[in-house]
Amino acid sequence: MQNILNALKTIDRTVLLILKVLTIIFFVLLSLLVSASVFVRFVPVFSMHWFDEIVEMLYAYMVFYGAAALWITREHFSVGDWIGPMVLKGSRIRCFYRAVLEVLVLIFTGVFFYYSLQLTLLARDVTNVFAIPKRILYSCLPASGFIMILYSIRNIALEMIGLMKSGPEEGSSS
Repeated sequence: MQNILNALKTIDRTVLLILKVLTIIFFVLLSLLVSASVFVRFVPVFSMHWFDEIVEMLYAYMVFYGAAALWITREHFSVGDWIGPMVLKGSRIRCFYRAVLEVLVLIFTGVFFYYSLQLTLLARDVTNVFAIPKRILYSCLPASGFIMILYSIRNIALEMIGLMKSGPEEGSSS
């Protein structure tokens, strides 16, 4: 069992590292392109007529892969656990409450994944300058959605484990 947990932790670290590196690369490329665009406006040495479609793709990849990385570490912005500590006494009821929230999040990510996959699969057009298929541009949506689904399932499992571990007397104590 410990070997499985160690393997899952290694996979987690690897996926997270890949997403972080990709996000940083896309950010650096975006920064360079925007800087080049500003420079070319003042010193018109070449045309950047292709600028919009590349920036659109890099921005989408940066945002959605970055969001998936934040999802893994639970650092994404959210409503948070603002009801639990004030209203819900005991760790067992708080674990149940957080599990319900995670199920709602899973439903959201499932809907996001389904419709982003449909968008990606049904896209037939290409970009204007480089003729890049829009499927490539949209592919980051279902990929990040799939990652978010996996980690939402993990979060539900962790809350359920917490629910099983907490004793019944904890729920009734103040």
